[in-house]
Amino acid sequence: MINSKLKERWGLLTQKLSIDFRDGDDIDLDSIIYLIGVQELQQLHSKFSKNQKLDLMHIAICKLLSDYGYYEFDYVDEQGWPHYKCLKELPSLKAGEQSILMKDAIVNYFLKSNYIQ
Repeated sequence: MINSKLKERWGLLTQKLSIDFRDGDDIDLDSIIYLIGVQELQQLHSKFSKNQKLDLMHIAICKLLSDYGYYEFDYVDEQGWPHYKCLKELPSLKAGEQSILMKDAIVNYFLKSNYIQ
């Protein structure tokens, strides 16, 4: 069950991201993960192939879950792409539990960057 503080922060975050990146249209979880991947890659004005977009989402998920001890930053390759190593297996979670974990990690990411308070 999502706690009230996470729910409140998630609402504020999605509202702000929707305004800043979607001209007020609602932003979804996958789009937020993609944005984090682009931010972590630091190639903000590049065009990405479909496979690269999936790689960006993988980078974001690794970055987000590194705070929970699942991944650790390893190195940046010659093209500037960050790589992570898996430290431990993710627990078997139901879809709703996965969503809460990701929302919590995303809120923490944006709190750390002072994008939200």
